[in-house]
Amino acid sequence: MTPTDLVRLAREWRDQDPDPRTRAELDDLLEREDLAALADRFGAKLEFGTAGLRGELGAGPNRMNRVTVMRAAAGLARVLGPGKHVVIGYDGRHNSDVFATDTAAVLTGAGLRASVMGARWPTPVLAFAVRHLGADAGVMVTASHNPPRDNGYKVYWGDGAQIVPPVDQEISQAIDAVGRVDELPLGEGWTTLGHGDIVEPYLEAVTSLPIGDARDLSVAYTPMHGVGGSTLSEAFLRAGFPAPAVVEAQALPDPDFPTVAFPNPEEPGAMDLALGLAASIGADLVVANDPDADRCAAGTPLPGGGYRMLTGDEVGGLLAEHVLRHTTGDDRLVATSIVSSSLLGRIAEAYGVRHAETLTGFKWIMKSGPGLVFGYEEALGYSVGSDAGLPVHDKDGIGAALAVAGLAAAAKRDGLTLLDLLDEQARRYGLHATGQLSFRVEDLSLISEAMERLRAHPPVELAGRSVESAEDLSEGAGGLPPTEGLRYRLAGDARIVVRPSGTEPKLKCYLEVVVAVEGGDVAAARAKGARDLEALRKDLAVALGL
Repeated sequence: MTPTDLVRLAREWRDQDPDPRTRAELDDLLEREDLAALADRFGAKLEFGTAGLRGELGAGPNRMNRVTVMRAAAGLARVLGPGKHVVIGYDGRHNSDVFATDTAAVLTGAGLRASVMGARWPTPVLAFAVRHLGADAGVMVTASHNPPRDNGYKVYWGDGAQIVPPVDQEISQAIDAVGRVDELPLGEGWTTLGHGDIVEPYLEAVTSLPIGDARDLSVAYTPMHGVGGSTLSEAFLRAGFPAPAVVEAQALPDPDFPTVAFPNPEEPGAMDLALGLAASIGADLVVANDPDADRCAAGTPLPGGGYRMLTGDEVGGLLAEHVLRHTTGDDRLVATSIVSSSLLGRIAEAYGVRHAETLTGFKWIMKSGPGLVFGYEEALGYSVGSDAGLPVHDKDGIGAALAVAGLAAAAKRDGLTLLDLLDEQARRYGLHATGQLSFRVEDLSLISEAMERLRAHPPVELAGRSVESAEDLSEGAGGLPPTEGLRYRLAGDARIVVRPSGTEPKLKCYLEVVVAVEGGDVAAARAKGARDLEALRKDLAVALGL
């Protein structure tokens, strides 16, 4: 793109932009003739995919801003058509409330009905509200656990689940056909949803989940500067648990996330304050949500003192058995993604229920089939159901926290901890040790180059294990829809999946080894599993060349 084209595009964007801050940003870049910055903003665009939109705040089509959001809303309106009903939610990030209002104005101007959440409530409340209100679609303005500079735009369909192809492509094409946003008709008169309209019914639904009957439990909790705090605390009290102790410095929504480098419970250091609070009160359980509260992290006391955070796969295995013990029926289904532990399949076999493996993302887990009572993915996402089904057709950090608390309270009553329950599972099913190797990059071409290196020179051995099969997931391996990724199955019951992140500039590698527990010695199996994972990490890093 020539400098003349960049300047022309920037001026055209500025002239239609209703936001004085991003207009001023472009005026400054134009005045300084900063062509590199203009190229970064106008040389590409945020792609509307199955996660909707997500990116850095700023001016231009390659940023999240009011023009980008209004174009997305206009595209959604064209696909849905006049008269359809859309529920809109927003979290506590910068401009989330503004983007929600802009969406409502564009939708109503196009002849649709819009209902906007009256406060900053969690993403699972929005997902629940779509079905509860019988809406045709939903929009959640959130960037989940991304850095503070980001925001996003997540679209749900009438089934309460995130959109999947081909709907995402239809919306993307409709967005591309939208003209200037200052020429869009803007409406008024949308409905503002109160606590009683959607939060009350949501709380009634999640507190009716199979939590169990034990309630004696002390919990240390952090909403991680997000919007989950009040809803989770209310859910715990309604379910009969003592009020959780909340990390004061992280209790209220703050879009700058001042106490964490990344607002993600999985990131190093993110749980330090919660673990410190747990130690100070002697908590039986540590719970964290990410900023939009669709994910749930859990930690448990160690026998010698201190605490350990459980992995997403560990929590997923525990919750799966908990749900299956508290539900009935011969046609139950449990589902997880291809990057999550294979343990769920063995649990399903033991309980005589169906098991499905899907692509990464809850949008796919929700499409896994009828009878779904539990779904999870290793990135701390869980949807807990009952005999009545799943109240939320997406991952739900509030409902999952209630189920984990019920599980931990029952274990405490029996003189056990979550670690004891994990050991029992290891003895029954084998120790499923999982881990990750990830690379955050500034230049996305490094990820595509690494994937091409693996395709051109597939490994034949990793950590002394022969590679027994190599599947290119872009070709739709195993009957799954095509997706960018590679899967290797290794000798000795091990597996590796390599894929680019769908929401962050990362290449992610998911590792699993299954270790038999000899003579009931789980500690020895865990030690072996840790050594095996580390060996796989080292060899895979060399193969990737990153």
